[in-house]
Formats: sequence, C-alpha cells, structure tokens
Amino acid sequence: MARIIAVANQKGGVGKTTTAVNLAAGLARAPKRVLLIDLDPQGNATMGSGVDKRELSASITEVLLGEVPIEQAIVRTAEDFDLLPGNIDLTAAEIRLMNEDGREQRLKRALGGIAGRYDFVLIDCPPALSLLTLNALTAADSVIVPMQCEYYALEGLSALIDTIEAIRGQLNPGLEIEGVLRTMFDVRNNLANAVSAELINHFGERVFRTIIPRNVRLAEAPSHGQSIVGYDRASRGGIAYLGLAGEVIRRQREREQAAPARATTESPA
Repeated sequence: MARIIAVANQKGGVGKTTTAVNLAAGLARAPKRVLLIDLDPQGNATMGSGVDKRELSASITEVLLGEVPIEQAIVRTAEDFDLLPGNIDLTAAEIRLMNEDGREQRLKRALGGIAGRYDFVLIDCPPALSLLTLNALTAADSVIVPMQCEYYALEGLSALIDTIEAIRGQLNPGLEIEGVLRTMFDVRNNLANAVSAELINHFGERVFRTIIPRNVRLAEAPSHGQSIVGYDRASRGGIAYLGLAGEVIRRQREREQAAPARATTESPA
C-alpha cells in the first residue's frame, strides 16, 4: 500500500511545488512507483512535470466531482512518475463541493482503488487551509512541511500544526508530520541559522537532515518542464532533492521493519 504524503504549508513561496515535483522525480529514480497529485489551482506542479495544464482531457477536478474515474485522468510523465494533473478548474470544483456531503473525503475515496499500485503518492497542496488542502490532509498518512527559515514562517508552522491536530481528532486519526523541510536556505544568513536551530530544538528528528539550498539551476528547471533531477541532477539542488528522496525511503523502510515487531508486542498473549 502506498505511503500518501501531503506537501503543505499555508504560506506561499516556501517551495511546496518545487518539493513535490522534485521529490517525485527523486523517488522515481530510486526506483519507486510514484503518483504526484497537483491539487493547486495554479497548476504549477503539472507544468513543472512537463504536462500542459491548458490541454488536459481530464484532471483532478473531474475526479473530485465524480465525473471521471481516477485512472482516466492519470498521465505518465517523461521522468517515470505518474501525474494526476490540475489547473484553474479546481477553484470552481472547490465551490461546487462546498455544500456536498462527505466533501472532505472525495480525494481519499478516489485513491482507495489505486493506492496499491504505488509506493508513494505525493499531494501538492495550495497555499491555503482550504477545502482542497483539507481533502489532501484527510487522505494523507503524513505531511511534509517545506519552510524557509525566517521569523514569520514559525507563525505559519504553528497554525498548520493546529490544523493537523484538528484533522487528526475529527477526520484522520493516523495523520502525522513526516518532516519539516528547510528550503531556500542560505548558510550565511544568521537568522536562518537561528530559526533552523529552533526547529531542531522543537521538532527533533522530524526535521529532515537534508537542507534545500538557494540554487539557480533549481529555479530554472520548471521553465523547461523538468524536475531538477532531470534538468541538472549534479547541481546543488539536484543533489539535495535526491538526498531528500533517500531520507523519505529510509524512514518508510524503518516503519515497515518496525511494524511486525510492534504487532507482536501488541498482540494478546
């Protein structure tokens, strides 16, 4: 069964889409079976994966509205991962779903029949705690939180954690934080280093060891419809995202190894 990971932070410009696309490409190189879901109406993850968001025959919008089966909307990318594309139509879909019963469960139900085909499902969330994000967090096993190490980012992280706790209590009791990812990091910046130290102090091992640096090649890759892994894997950004993929795989392997031992411990004598 796939590990479903939402990439979320209600603050914009922190590297959510960059992380979702490049992590998908890094995991696919492992090689792992990966599905990337673009749940952001901006459709940047779709374009960054080399798929034109303006020429979609079907998308995540039709899947959420129950108009097409999820298999019909999934496309294969040139970088060996599957994509469930999205575009501006998601905004209208969110409005149409607002008064529907079970609206928070639409994505979870859609994924139910295909999750077994993948090792990882990544969901690129919009920069808001909206119904779309709520669908992602309800369907997910865990959340990766990309964030810049700056003062206001800590306040946004606190609000997101409150939301995760609320969803855990009402809709998805198994939801957990996969990890906090430091993005666009500049080691010469004293504030960045101070915030980084505070994150480690508060979240401990849930802070990924991998740090995503500011990198020109990383910024160039989306304009070519490629991940940094496909565009320039030897760049600092490419090496960082391959490292992140390795961390995610290692954590999943540790979970799988721990599961039989935990089941034995918990079983009645």
